[in-house]
Amino acid sequence: MEPPLAGVVRLAAASRVLVLSLSLLARLLFRPYDTSASLNPPCLSSSPSAPSSPLTNLSAAVSSLAVWDGVHFARPAECGYEYEQSFAFLPLLPASIVLLARSLFAPLVPVLGYRAVLVLSGYVLNNVAFVAAAAYFYRLSLLILKDRKAAYRASVLFCFNPASVFYSSLYSESLYALFSLGGLFYLFSGANTVAVIMLALSGSARSNGALNAGYFCFQALLQAYDAAVRKNRPLLAVQALVAAALRTVFIFLPFFAFQAYGYWNICVHGSSEELRPWCKAKVPLLYGFIQSHYWGVGFLRYFQVKQLPNFLLASPVLSLAVYSIIHYTKMLHQLFRTTSIHMQIITALEERSVESCKGSNDMTVSRSELSTGSTNKTHGNSMVKQRKSVVTEKASAMFHDTMSANQNIKEIQDEGSILLLPFVLHLAFMTFTAFFVMHVQVSTRFLSSSPPIYWAAGHILASPNCSSRRWSYLICVYFIAYILLGSLLFSNFYPFT
Repeated sequence: MEPPLAGVVRLAAASRVLVLSLSLLARLLFRPYDTSASLNPPCLSSSPSAPSSPLTNLSAAVSSLAVWDGVHFARPAECGYEYEQSFAFLPLLPASIVLLARSLFAPLVPVLGYRAVLVLSGYVLNNVAFVAAAAYFYRLSLLILKDRKAAYRASVLFCFNPASVFYSSLYSESLYALFSLGGLFYLFSGANTVAVIMLALSGSARSNGALNAGYFCFQALLQAYDAAVRKNRPLLAVQALVAAALRTVFIFLPFFAFQAYGYWNICVHGSSEELRPWCKAKVPLLYGFIQSHYWGVGFLRYFQVKQLPNFLLASPVLSLAVYSIIHYTKMLHQLFRTTSIHMQIITALEERSVESCKGSNDMTVSRSELSTGSTNKTHGNSMVKQRKSVVTEKASAMFHDTMSANQNIKEIQDEGSILLLPFVLHLAFMTFTAFFVMHVQVSTRFLSSSPPIYWAAGHILASPNCSSRRWSYLICVYFIAYILLGSLLFSNFYPFT
């Protein structure tokens, strides 16, 4: 049988081919509602523009694939951040597609033109990033749920999620999912350095990426409790909290560095004679001002009768998010009633140390295989096998010790443990923000990279009772319908989330 991870990668790639095919077919069959995406005014800078494409029609067709927010991501990539409202679109995606357009796809610039190559780079990058994100989603799900079948079901749902069209277009969803899911996987695997870097990058893709610092805070609280209560080493607890604080600062750093860049360009070196209102604030936060001033984002500001269709459009994902929160809150409540929090914390930390040990030992074995293979192949292979056997036995012993020490809670942990708590809290905050603060129709893609939604949906699909079968049918219809609607409406510049 095909390994589950390989199967997830294949499904993720197949889903991208499907979404791209549907989007291109929709563009061929229907006329775009708004054709302004094809307009490309010259950059405000005095630098000479790139040479035009000899294939004008093809270049225009490729450039017009940047629709809705894709236009705002392509513009900074081509011209830099020219306008105040442009700073709402964080720099990771524009910087990445510039890098691709000037390196891998540079030979296409004389043929298609620079803007078209930027758009093409964005499409290639995001679809590849989604496949990698799906792989990390499966690995993270397996780590948290401890159930291969449940992890696979949730990963399949993620591959065909209702916001699929955004993961295959010039939006930041794919990069955010890649770095947030990858960062969380490495965090719960014990690879803190890699986790910090990836989560910091997620914060430079989307503003809500900075919230991922909360997972480090949660991990630090577990470690501090273990150090202070079980090991009776208060200094070790303080060290864990200080390390988490430094990592949190590092994760927030890209977002606030970009805000400082905006302040420098607009407030210090801006061309306007009068300072912008946000420049005079005690805390001059550009992102918050843009969201409020240009898009009308704010608490209850979207609660208007005319926005009722948008609330209906977002109701499926919000309902699924609320169900996920309730489902896992009940599970955690039952878990805490059955066993002590103390035991849960110990189990979570010991399992994390086992995962970290496995990862480091695998790297050690790999290095040994490389070094011994070039000198004494026969003797080296036997030594590596012995070392691998010892490593496996040690990891297995640690694992069995952990399991035997916590035999009384194993049945309840089939779908997770206390490690579910930060995911539930994160999703609850995101759902509250999406419903009460943001443009509610954005909820479909805003919540689309939250693992508990797919974990809970997969749980419903696997449930044998009649009521769950009806909900399973509705979930499948919802996912399929939004993929089809998104491919048709979004690609032709019609409103969709």
